[in-house]
Amino acid sequence: MLFSFLEKSAQLYGKLHGEVGISCDHKRKNTGGAWIYSSCGRDRDSVYLSIVLGAEGMELTDVLGPVLRGWSLPLLIFAVGYLMVGTPHSDIQPRGCSLLEHDHFVVYSKRVVTPNGVYPASVEVKEGRIVSVIRRREAPRSGGGRVHVLNYENAVVMPGLIDVHVHLNEPGREEWEGFRTGTMAAAAGGITTVIDMPLNSFPTTTTKEFLNLKREAAKGSISVDVGFWGGLVPGNVANLTILEELLNSGVMGLKSFMCPSGINDFPMTTASDIQAALPVLAKYGRPILVHAEVVQPVEDTPLLRNGVGGLSDDAKRLHSTYLSTRPPSWEQEAVRQLMEVAKDTARGGPAEGARIHVVHVSDAGGALQYIKEAKENGLEVSVETCPHYLAFASEEIPQGDTRYKCAPPIRNASNRDKLWEALKQGSIDMLSSDHSPAPPELKEIESGDFLKAWGGISSLQFMLPVTWTTGRSHHVTVEQIARWWSSSPAKLANLDRKGSIQFGKDADLVIWDPEQSYVIDENYTIYHKHKVTPYAGWTLSGRIITTFVRGQQVYSEGKFPERQCGMRLSAL
Repeated sequence: MLFSFLEKSAQLYGKLHGEVGISCDHKRKNTGGAWIYSSCGRDRDSVYLSIVLGAEGMELTDVLGPVLRGWSLPLLIFAVGYLMVGTPHSDIQPRGCSLLEHDHFVVYSKRVVTPNGVYPASVEVKEGRIVSVIRRREAPRSGGGRVHVLNYENAVVMPGLIDVHVHLNEPGREEWEGFRTGTMAAAAGGITTVIDMPLNSFPTTTTKEFLNLKREAAKGSISVDVGFWGGLVPGNVANLTILEELLNSGVMGLKSFMCPSGINDFPMTTASDIQAALPVLAKYGRPILVHAEVVQPVEDTPLLRNGVGGLSDDAKRLHSTYLSTRPPSWEQEAVRQLMEVAKDTARGGPAEGARIHVVHVSDAGGALQYIKEAKENGLEVSVETCPHYLAFASEEIPQGDTRYKCAPPIRNASNRDKLWEALKQGSIDMLSSDHSPAPPELKEIESGDFLKAWGGISSLQFMLPVTWTTGRSHHVTVEQIARWWSSSPAKLANLDRKGSIQFGKDADLVIWDPEQSYVIDENYTIYHKHKVTPYAGWTLSGRIITTFVRGQQVYSEGKFPERQCGMRLSAL
C-alpha cells in the first residue's frame, strides 16, 4: 500500500509537470528529448531517491529543476515521509543462503514482463529489492568495478508466482508433504510465495497457539516466502475473541468449508457462520476464502439416492461415478448463498472492508454467473480456478486413475473451455494450484476406487509450464499469466511488496524459457514428497531457468543453496 501511494503521488506529479515522469518502472520524455528514469522509495535502512538518466551528458540539475518547482517538492517530501512509517512484517532477511554471491546485481532480458508491457529491460536489484527498471536494447556492461550483470538474453523475466492455495500439511502430516519438500518444488516451478492452508496439517490452524506451531515448523525449512491462512470453524465463530487473536497473530485471512472437509478437526461452516465473521475481517481488511460446495438433498443426486453400496468395483473405478456424486448444483447453491452474504461487504455495509474469495471454482455455469453479478453490483468478491480444471476433462480421465480426483471434481471439456473464456475475460480473477498431495495408499492407486481415494492433486512444481502449455491454444500471453499468478494473488493476500516488477518491490523473479519443451518422466526430478501426479507423462513447454526470492537465487538449473532462504510472512 505504501509503494502504491508513492506511485500515485508520482503519477500526479507527472500530470502537473510533463517534463519529467516519476514512476516505478517506466519512462517519460523531458523537453530536451532525452529519456529520464526516476524512482523514489524506501530501502531496508534508509529513505532514498534514485534517479537514472537515460541520455549521456545530462546534468542532475536537468532533473531536479522541475522537481524543485512549485509545490511538487512538498508533495514528494510528504510521500517519502509517509514511507518511513511502514516496515515489512516478516522474519529478518536471511543472509548467505543464495546461489549468487552478489546482493547488488542487474538482471537483463529482451522480454521483461512489467505492468506497462513486455520489453527489453534491465532490472537492478540491491539488498533484496528492485531499485530500478530501465528500458534498454542491450545488456549493460559488467566487470571493471561495475554492478554484476546476469544476461538472460531472450528468456522471459517475470514476477515470481504467488500461489495462494497450497496444502503443505506440516506439522502433523509430514508424510503427506512438508515445508522443505513443498517449497523446494515451488522454487523449482518459479513460485516465490505460497500461502499455506490451515488444513491438512494437525492441528489445523484455527487458534493463535496452533498458528505458532505451524510457524515454528516452517522455521529454517522453506525455500520461498510462506504466509498462512487461518481457519474459520464453528468453534471460533462462536468465540470471536479467539478469531481476533488469530488475526492479530498475523494470518493473511481465513479459510472455511461449506461442506465436510474430510479432516475431523476442521468442521464445515454455514453461510451464517461466514456472515458472522465478516465484520471482524473488515476490521483487519483481510479476506475469507471459501470452499463453496453445499451438500444437496440426497433425492437430488440419483447415485446417492440409490446408495453406492451396490455399485460394482468397475463402477467405482470410473471418474464419471465420482463426478455424479458432486454435481454442479453443489457449487451453485453454495455460491448463491455466499453472494447473499457478500452484500454486507458493499460500501456502507456492516462488513465494508472484508472480501469473500471463492476458491477453486470448477463450474463454469451458474456459480460463475452469481459471482459475475455480485461484482457488477459492487460487492467485494473474487474467484480463482486451478490449472487442472483448465487442463483435463472428465471424459478423458482413464478408468481407475485416481490421480485426477479432486473436489470440486474435474468436469467436461465444454465446461473447461468456458472456464478458459471466463479467465481470459476477467470473470475469474486468478489461478492457484490447490496443491494437495497424499501418500499413494490414500490415493487408492492400486484399487483405483474413486469413491474411496483422497481428493487432491499434486502439482505445485508444474503450475507455470502447465498454464503456458495449455494456454497457448487459447492465445494466452505472458502478461496474462503474470496477472493471474502474481499481481492478482498479491492483491488478495495484501502483499503490497510483491506481485510485479516495479521499483521498491521485493526482487521476486522467475526467469524461464517458453520455447523449451521437456517430458515429465522418470528422468525428470520432481521435488514434491510424492511423485503421484496426473501430469506424469506430459510434454510441457516452459523450462524454469532460475528463481529469485527477495534477490536470493533459490533455484537454478536443478540446484538449490545449502541454506533455505524463505521467510515466514505475517499480515501484522
